[in-house]
Amino acid sequence: MQALMESVPNFSEGRREDVIVAIEQAANSVSGVRVLDRHSDTDHNRTVLTLVGPPNQLQESVYRAMERATELIDLRHHDGAHPRVGATDVVPFIPLAGTTMDDAINAARQLGQRVADKLKIPVYFYEEAAIRPDRQNLEQVRRKGFEELRDRIQTDEDRSPDLGPYAIHESAGAVIIGARGPLIAYNIYLNTNDLRIAKRIARAIRNSSGGLRYVKAMGIDIPDRGQVQVSMNLTNFHRTAVHTVFNLVRDEAQAYGVSISESEVVGLIPLAALADAGRYFLRLHEFKDDQILELKLLENLGAE
Repeated sequence: MQALMESVPNFSEGRREDVIVAIEQAANSVSGVRVLDRHSDTDHNRTVLTLVGPPNQLQESVYRAMERATELIDLRHHDGAHPRVGATDVVPFIPLAGTTMDDAINAARQLGQRVADKLKIPVYFYEEAAIRPDRQNLEQVRRKGFEELRDRIQTDEDRSPDLGPYAIHESAGAVIIGARGPLIAYNIYLNTNDLRIAKRIARAIRNSSGGLRYVKAMGIDIPDRGQVQVSMNLTNFHRTAVHTVFNLVRDEAQAYGVSISESEVVGLIPLAALADAGRYFLRLHEFKDDQILELKLLENLGAE
């Protein structure tokens, strides 16, 4: 079996189609790497690519995309609802078939060294690739974003990079690179424009404030829709299911007299997470994965 790894780089551009296409084309220029998904959000002003390939080729693909983003994105003229520290903001590596978490950590560290040396961008490592324990959590590294980091990186030891210059790249900022397991980026829109409600719900459900164990959440204003959003990362859907999160947000919203208008997945989601939600909401009795048509087809076609 070919060794495969996934990377989900986040770029601080979700509005200029020509820039987004150029970054995607750079990522897609490496043989053996596939762009499985591209999700661009104009309110967040952010694009997320889902890339899969052998580890060495995947590193090259991500580097080329980062190189292009560095040329085309200027954070001094960037605005958006999502916090960010860099033109390429976050780059996680996720082990898949034939690769381990150690392989993902190595990929993160090697890419980080290349970015620091060649692109002259400060690098911070997070999650399993973290060098400092206080940088395991992404939100701790990103904190208040580009502007805060620009002002403090040279004078505050807590903000000094793991690799690269002790000054942010003038236009491209810094980058946070790491290794982690599968994650579901999941957003829920509320039928209100009151940002205080979204922030209170986010505080109630996220792990860091005593909520659900594997949930990170923040409240975001989406002015183009006239709504607010609870934006989440679900870091272990086996332990905290998507439907559990949905139900808790719904219940918290109802306490404020607000309803859910819809939810969305950013990027890709494991089929198992949707199957779990189907079992729950449809009350499917003893439903098994081998009852899913597409999985059964893959199983039988793969055996031929």
